[in-house]
Amino acid sequence: MRTQRSHIRSRIVAFTLALGSAQVVTTFLADTVFAQAVAYPVKTIRLVAPFAPGGALDLVARVVGQVLTEQLGQQVIVDNRAGAAGAIGSELVARAAPDGYTLLLGATTTHGINPVLQKLPYDPLKDFAPVSLVATIPHVLVVNPTLPAATLAEFIKYAKGKPGLTYGSAGTGSPHHLAGEMLRLNAGLDLTHVPYKGSAPAMSDLIGGQLQFMSIELTAAVSQIKAGKLRALAIATARRVPGVDLPTFAEGGVAGFEVTAWYAVYAPAGTPRTSVDTLSRAIARGLASGEAKEKLGSLNAVTIGSTPDELTAHMKSELARWSKVIKTAGVKAE
Repeated sequence: MRTQRSHIRSRIVAFTLALGSAQVVTTFLADTVFAQAVAYPVKTIRLVAPFAPGGALDLVARVVGQVLTEQLGQQVIVDNRAGAAGAIGSELVARAAPDGYTLLLGATTTHGINPVLQKLPYDPLKDFAPVSLVATIPHVLVVNPTLPAATLAEFIKYAKGKPGLTYGSAGTGSPHHLAGEMLRLNAGLDLTHVPYKGSAPAMSDLIGGQLQFMSIELTAAVSQIKAGKLRALAIATARRVPGVDLPTFAEGGVAGFEVTAWYAVYAPAGTPRTSVDTLSRAIARGLASGEAKEKLGSLNAVTIGSTPDELTAHMKSELARWSKVIKTAGVKAE
């Protein structure tokens, strides 16, 4: 009997010690998770730019990197991973650890057009956690100065009398190409698309007279417009852009023509919402500062700084819009 009571007491003591250990472990884990959530970020963040250095996306990425560095107190390094129209860098982030330390500066191409034009190694909605819409850069319609058209209405009249006018793009399915298709459909024109490996050589041939017109980001064309090498006829926004003396397409008689290059920050799917919200708020605060606005303004960009949910809604809207254009125009990937 005495032996049995001793055995029972030993089991009670062992159970109590085990319970205490479990509580200690549980408390430790909870404290660790809480500390990580509060502390984020605690190390360097990598911001992947899926296009080559020097372009508009790269320049926007560097502004975002500086903003996050200043707001979060941790260094943000811009890592250019160009190739496959942004797919290489985008896939890298989609497959990265969802810890908030690898981010992507996505764009119209990576999350608005390519997903509906071709099969990609990532899903724009399922493989990413949207963080913030950063900025937009409007497209402008530019023509060779020898073209006898000083307004959009005059251009459309001229184009209807000259079937087959040529326009360039950065390649089949690029925003420049789809903008030309939108103009063809909306204005009822007969146009000829000439794809290039990049918008720069296309714009060079436009200046040289081998092309007649092009829809291109204002950032890329503004210096040539000021130099008189290109003539801008209209800006592809719903309303006029402050500081830019150009009418909208709607004012020129082409309704529903809106084309903007947009840039947004994404994290891998599964990234804690607390980290995503921390990043989103930091971007919004930083973009509201005079320095960031000035730098993006020098690129003719309109700064935004949205919530994750607002970016999700914007992306879904863009995917639907470009899908309609691609299907209606019959555009096929190369």
